[in-house]
Parts: sequence; structure tokens; C-alpha cells
Amino acid sequence: MDIPISPDTVTLGGALARAGANARRFDVVVIGVGQAGLSVGHYLASRGVDLIILDGASRIGDSWRARWDSLRLFSPAHFDGLPGMAFPGGKEHFPSKDQMADYLEAYAERFRLPVQLGTKVDRIYKGGDGYVVRAGPTLYQAAHVVIAMSGYREPKIPAFARQLSPDITQLHSSDYRNPSQLRSGNVLIVGAGNSGSEIAMELAKAGHHVILSGRNTGHVPFRIETALARHVLVRILFRLVFHRVLTVRTRLGRKVRPRIVAGGGPLIRVKPVDLHRVGVERVARTIGVVDGMPVLEGMGRLQVDNVVWCTGFRHDLSWIERPIFGDDGRPMHYRGVAEGEPGLYFVGLPFLYAMSSAMIHGVGRDARYIADMIVARLKSRSA
Repeated sequence: MDIPISPDTVTLGGALARAGANARRFDVVVIGVGQAGLSVGHYLASRGVDLIILDGASRIGDSWRARWDSLRLFSPAHFDGLPGMAFPGGKEHFPSKDQMADYLEAYAERFRLPVQLGTKVDRIYKGGDGYVVRAGPTLYQAAHVVIAMSGYREPKIPAFARQLSPDITQLHSSDYRNPSQLRSGNVLIVGAGNSGSEIAMELAKAGHHVILSGRNTGHVPFRIETALARHVLVRILFRLVFHRVLTVRTRLGRKVRPRIVAGGGPLIRVKPVDLHRVGVERVARTIGVVDGMPVLEGMGRLQVDNVVWCTGFRHDLSWIERPIFGDDGRPMHYRGVAEGEPGLYFVGLPFLYAMSSAMIHGVGRDARYIADMIVARLKSRSA
């Protein structure tokens, strides 16, 4: 039942008290219908847990469909299936973003997961004997809430971007689809990670002079498209290095984790030599704006016609009204289990447990860990 609330009912637990027995109650509320949320949902539903999966999108997979047109996954299809369902088609092709979106939709349908779309959560707080999840006028109560980070991402753009000349076309990578969106002339791409490098390649091939600004992130030292890579090297990289070596339980993993969380991983498909070959110019960091033009560290003003911000995203978690955040604003957790909050969990965060945590082939392990924890706690509570 939908429960209307007014501003005077938003005190801690107040809305739930007024709603009483009419609040929608579940054992678990999962927030997010991407690969993380669906994986958790699959493990919980297969064990008979009463749950609901909420998302503000109008269609499963929309977060993938909204990305740039030419995007392909970094991993061959045999790495891209979620728990219980292989990715369809040839195992060695690199799926497109639309194929991934369609797969997620088919996954939810196959396992009849209890997904409710068009429901954007705007508040989580303690109430009753668990948590209250508010989505507009509707309240949900659950002993356990899983935040699966497929949504609630805001483009991270520096404040000085507002000072750029109105004659410059600028957009974030989340709004970039193809080269037709840009005007003719130079393009400054800010952010030299995987997204920035792939968009730089595409724009250079389309005839733009592209200037790529940002630190060198390193790169994978082989071509992922070759037969040797698809059969051997990718398996070593994804299944061994990213999945088992670089974890919070290894010394090396703990050493690289802060850098991965803050700045992303190495280039996987694009190599520096590829960028050089198509004429992409590498420059220093973009640090400000003077007279409407971007300024590079140690190099001064740069005359450009377009700017594409490939500067990543920040997770907006301000709607979680619990004391779970560290000084850096990130949630404090171990393997996704929030510190000091039995019943609150995360899946899909960068390096949640391993470097593979934010990758499709790695999210299943994290989802299973969280599902196991929830089931154990539910059993303990009912004993």
C-alpha cells in the first residue's frame, strides 16, 4: 500500500509510526537493478527470502543503454554472465553495452526477480525493528537493506567548469554518445582513464584534434582482442590478478586499493601507442580556467572548442541517514557489511573486496557473501 507522508512525518521513525502495519514490509530491500542488485536478488530469492528490488529506472539495463554508442565490454562474453546464467552467444566476443543491458533484462525475467521500477529511493533511516526506506510517498520496512550501486551516481565535474566560455561545447562522459554532439575543432578530454582514452580514440578517428589531459594510469601490456589474450591472458588477468591477488586480504591488494578507489585502474583496451598513432596529444592536468579557456598545469591556457569531462562519478549517499561514513565521505565497511549497522550492506562499490568487485565477473562473489550474511542473520533472528 502506498502511504502518503507530509513534512511533519519525517522525524526519525515518525513516518513508520504513523504508517503502522500498513507499511510495505520485506525481509530485505535491495536498491539498484544493475548487475550488483540482480546478483544479490538472485541469491536471496533462490533461498526463499522475501525481498523487493527497487530502482528509479523505467527499464532494466537503462544504465548501460545510456552510455556512449560504441562502448564494448573489456571482457569476453564467457566472463560476463551473472550467477546461474551464462552470457548468450559466442563466448569470445566482446559484448556491446546494449547487449549487456538486454542480458540484465533477460536475467531478471528468467529468475522472476521481484523488481519494482520507477521507484527512486530518497531516504533510508532507522525505524521499528529495522530500517525504513522511503521512495517518494511510499514506505518500505526491512530488517536488511542492500545498496547496490548501479544508480545514485553524479557526474564529477570541477567547479571551474562553469567559468569556461559559452562558446565551448562541454559535456560529461555520461552524456557523450558519439562525435556528432561536438562542434568542429579541438577537443580537450579531461581524464585519461579507460573512458577518456576510448572516447579520445573515437574522436580522433572522426577527424578532431584531441588533447588528452590527466595522469598516466598505466596499461595492460597485451592486446585483449588476440586469440592468446582471450584464451589465456585475459583469464589470468581477470580471474587471477583482479579477482584473487588484488583483494583486501593481500598485502599487494591493500597497497593498490586506495589508488584504484580514488582514480581507477589501468587502461585495458587502448594503449598509449594507439593514442599516439591517431594523433592524440597527451598533456598535463587541467587545473583551472583563465579568460574562459582551460589552463593546464605548468603549460598555461589552452585554446579549445570542446571539452569532454571524463572525470568519473561521485556516489551521492547523502540520503542514507546513518553514521556509516568515514572522513573521506565513503561508507565504512568490510566486504560490503557496514560497520556498526547490522542490516545495512553495499555491493558494487569500487574495490569492495577485490579489484574485480566493480566488474561483472567479480560482482557475483560479493553478492553471494552479502546474501550468505543476510540469510545467517535472518536465521539467527528467528531462532
